[in-house]
Amino acid sequence: MAGTDVAGSARGSDAALGKTGEPPAAARSGAAKKVALALLASFSALLYSQIQPPPSKIPGMPGGPPVTAPRTRLKDGRHLAYLESGVPKEKAKYKIIFVHGFDCCRYDVLNVSQGLLEELGIYLLSFDRPGYAESDAHPARTEKSIALDIAELADNLQLGPKFHLIGFSMGGEIMWSCLKYIPHRLAGVAILAPVGNYWWSGFPPDVFKEAWRVQFPQDQRAVWVAHHLPWLTHWWNTQKLFRGSSVKDGDPAMLSKEDRLVADKFEKRTYEKQVRQQGEHDSLHRDMMVGFGKWDWSPLEMENPFAGGLDEVKVHLWHGVEDLYVPVQLSRYISERLPWVIYHELPTAGHLFPVADGMPDAIVRSLLLGDE
Repeated sequence: MAGTDVAGSARGSDAALGKTGEPPAAARSGAAKKVALALLASFSALLYSQIQPPPSKIPGMPGGPPVTAPRTRLKDGRHLAYLESGVPKEKAKYKIIFVHGFDCCRYDVLNVSQGLLEELGIYLLSFDRPGYAESDAHPARTEKSIALDIAELADNLQLGPKFHLIGFSMGGEIMWSCLKYIPHRLAGVAILAPVGNYWWSGFPPDVFKEAWRVQFPQDQRAVWVAHHLPWLTHWWNTQKLFRGSSVKDGDPAMLSKEDRLVADKFEKRTYEKQVRQQGEHDSLHRDMMVGFGKWDWSPLEMENPFAGGLDEVKVHLWHGVEDLYVPVQLSRYISERLPWVIYHELPTAGHLFPVADGMPDAIVRSLLLGDE
């Protein structure tokens, strides 16, 4: 039998450990890389969990809010909740669909007086936009899809081939999409204090800079993130390291002098908790991601969609000079680029002028009758 070479084994072991009895540099480097990779993987998993929004609470489903409003089912299976007011649609001379703004719902419909609704024979329809209140979320929402939703809503409720539209704030921005994608359905449009996308092509640098500087720094950052890093929008607006959107947080510093006079109409909303009841991501954050996202077209480059038509369709654009939510410079320049848009600039008004006493009736009269 061969003897065991104890000395040889010892020498081999010493060689593996090195002269000092420690692992060689290559072994230490490999171990360090494994530790670094493990730490990186752990950090990545933690970061991913932080930036991922929680699942939405689906209306009418276990764990979700109850359905209390009438809803209509769209072709893709989603539901839109809606609210009807004014005269019965079967007797109406005018049918208007109102599109609400950021952090609002169907109850925030333009408060047209009952007298005017009856005098002119107006049927007024408002609805919860996707992800708000009791309308199902639409994770694939785009600037085009909401226009198609509106057309399908009108079809489902049998409003006829044409209807009027009024949109406020983020709902005002949606009016441009409707003008592009469903102009054949429109009898007239009123665009109220619309959100503008700073990255739409056609804005000169000086207009961009002037409008950009009107925003608070935290809003500049929130809008920048929504445009350039949309996947980070949820985290940015829920983290506590930096201030998120002032609009989302309801910062009173955003209110102009005239806005303060009517702000209580929003502060006293008994239904306020319903607005975000599905969660903030598929309502507020998705609004930001779509509204300030990367569009492949620009309203500034639109031709008059009604040129040469038999019916004279009017488009009205309203904006307050003292608006701190949405800088007036964007609407002002758009009106200069689009001569077919009738522009109403209100010299002392802020963002909330549509809820000021008398303004809803004035806006509707202008839209339907051409009153100034």
